[in-house]
Amino acid sequence: MPSHAPTSPWIRRFHPAPAAGKRLVMLPHAGGSASFFFPASRALAPEADVLAVQYPGRQDRRGEACVDDMDTLADLVAVELLPWADRPLALFGHSLGAVLAYEVARRLEDRGTVPLKLFVSGRRAPADQRGESVHLLGDDALVKTMTALAGTELDVPDEEVLRLALPSLRSDYKAVETYQYRPGPPLRTPVTALTGGRDPKVTPEEAGQWSQYTTGTFELRVFDGGHFYLVRHLDRVVEALRETFA
Repeated sequence: MPSHAPTSPWIRRFHPAPAAGKRLVMLPHAGGSASFFFPASRALAPEADVLAVQYPGRQDRRGEACVDDMDTLADLVAVELLPWADRPLALFGHSLGAVLAYEVARRLEDRGTVPLKLFVSGRRAPADQRGESVHLLGDDALVKTMTALAGTELDVPDEEVLRLALPSLRSDYKAVETYQYRPGPPLRTPVTALTGGRDPKVTPEEAGQWSQYTTGTFELRVFDGGHFYLVRHLDRVVEALRETFA
């Protein structure tokens, strides 16, 4: 186990599995926190040592400045993960976390570490941009947008609590909406794209475009549901993840 593990503000190991032969790094959505992946961590232990990434500016890192640039965030996360690469690891990212996981995978490969697999959930392929500007909305409109996106799949805190999270939410949206794909060679890492069939943020066809970003194997899995399909279908998502650690 890396010597810095107990003190890193970036990594949460809710269910440490030091005997596991493989690790899974999970990166949350815009406005999300490491605790979003607590149920998945519990389900995968002790088969996998699950590391949930905690971005600055939320929960116990609320006093830290948010990072509103995707490349900067990817640089920081990749550096944090290198000491954990003493055993094979896979990456799972949802929404903003999918783009971030992709960029982290690129950086790890550049440093000689090829992840076991990259799981990209609820997000279009890197070069596919819609020109969105949610981060520029006023507070009321941003709250309304997030509530609509959560639908019936995600428990949204009451409005007062949600407003406390607006700075990190706005920062995350700025990071993903101003992200500019930097052309380069495809990953060697195999990629699995997961999406909800009724996700307003990405169609199954758009999710399938991730196949162009790897020379490894590619798989597309479509679930019934919207943007947060993975809450309702946690068991099936965990099953897909578990296949990597078999």
